[in-house]
Amino acid sequence: MKFISWNIDSLNAALTGTSERAELTRKVLTKIVEEDADIIAIEETKLPENGMNGKQKEALEDFFKDYDYSYISSRKIARKGYAGTMALYKKGLTVNVEYPEIGAPGTMDLEGRMITLELPDFYFNLVYTPNSGGELARLSDRQMWDSKYADYLAELDSRKPVIACGDYNVAHEEIDLANPDSNHHSAGFTDEERDGFTRLLSRGFIDTFRLLHGDETGAYSWWAQRIKTSKINNSGWRIDYFLVSDRIKDRVLRSEMIDSGDRQDHAPILLEIN
Repeated sequence: MKFISWNIDSLNAALTGTSERAELTRKVLTKIVEEDADIIAIEETKLPENGMNGKQKEALEDFFKDYDYSYISSRKIARKGYAGTMALYKKGLTVNVEYPEIGAPGTMDLEGRMITLELPDFYFNLVYTPNSGGELARLSDRQMWDSKYADYLAELDSRKPVIACGDYNVAHEEIDLANPDSNHHSAGFTDEERDGFTRLLSRGFIDTFRLLHGDETGAYSWWAQRIKTSKINNSGWRIDYFLVSDRIKDRVLRSEMIDSGDRQDHAPILLEIN
């Protein structure tokens, strides 16, 4: 089976926008469709609480004709048009959809950050992990999220193997970003966030990219939009992951990034597993 995960940074803008960036985003969507994945995870949809309008729905279904889909958006009392996730899955798959809440602090459980699909032989979890924010204002809450999420994923794993993916908002090791020395106090590379990811893996999961690619450097999934040369210079971070239960790691065939061309921000990631 083949899986794709992508932080799209506004599905609304991608589907109906007219900007140059929207055009670049649609080119990436076309690439994703061509991969013919079984399940596609989309993070940071930024859709309103009441869902897509008719134009957006028509555009989505035009791209993904062979897929059913489920999504969840940020809802009261959380910020409007914030975060949000979507799962698209091939028509004909037997899927039970859940929108788990994990007892996270503040409004994190209300921000539409997670979807879990139960299939006959495994769970598929997609997540948009909260960012610790400017001045690390949300770091303490983020640490609590990491702990609750690890408990949740481990509980799933106690029942069936797990495939988990998404924007985890952390570069785990120094080789996962271009400039580690200057970022030890930056959101996404603090000791606390990195330790949280280490603890998650220790619960019985493996980073599939590192499994197949070892200590390869220069492989990133995100380049800052505010720095115009970040992608040209490959000054990026690897903060998007496919994780699998340790007991199915030998089934992993591919784990890599999909080229997103000139578009900065996140690149899609791909997993193929037997």
